[in-house]
Amino acid sequence: MPAAPRRTALVAALSAAFALGATACGPLADDAKPAGPFGELTGSQIVDKAFAATRTAKSVTVDVDEQSPVEPLKAYLSLDTRGRCTGTLTIGATGTVELLKTDAKSVYMRFDEAFLRQQVKEEGPEAQDAMVKELKGRWMKGPVSDPDNKGMLELCDLKELLGGFEEGASGIVKGEETTVGGQKALALTEPGDDGETNTVYVATQGTPYVLKIVTKGGEEPGTITFSHYGKPVEAKAPAAKDVVETD
Repeated sequence: MPAAPRRTALVAALSAAFALGATACGPLADDAKPAGPFGELTGSQIVDKAFAATRTAKSVTVDVDEQSPVEPLKAYLSLDTRGRCTGTLTIGATGTVELLKTDAKSVYMRFDEAFLRQQVKEEGPEAQDAMVKELKGRWMKGPVSDPDNKGMLELCDLKELLGGFEEGASGIVKGEETTVGGQKALALTEPGDDGETNTVYVATQGTPYVLKIVTKGGEEPGTITFSHYGKPVEAKAPAAKDVVETD
């Protein structure tokens, strides 16, 4: 059976982005822009407010595009505070995994043909064909408590995703107002080390949720987009005939 894909790099990318401004050491620029929709709040205060609001969300969809030159990663996951999670992970140039979690005990994963063949590529075409025949189109069901599964499922826990964020950053520049997914947003940017910059876009109307984080430069540039706040997460267990039980 193919092993669950490691998500260490993806979580690391999320945590790095959420740590916006944690190590900033440049001149303060919080007051460089007019007051705008957040009044006299500094850039740091706005970012803190946005992440605090995001932590209270009952559900959210996360769209990740990490452009690592070694192993690019993409993820599109909808998750809620009731433990439900559904979406896809694409690792490298090929290899997509569908993820489905309906409760706190079990997780279902379905691998595309490219991923299945990759698991036994050293064993030749016959082994690859056998793997595809057995598992293509079927869901592997395993316990959430399994170390590999448990690690990957950090992506399905909003508290874990936001765990790398540190409050009280300085040097965050308030930018221009723009739109993200049709919602009005304020851009806040922090220059980092080695030419890397992180920009977080915060909703300026309604609840000040984080709408997008863009990392430019550095070793793992990419974009994380947040949407569908409060929308129900549809996560229904697949039919028993389509499931393969694993230890």
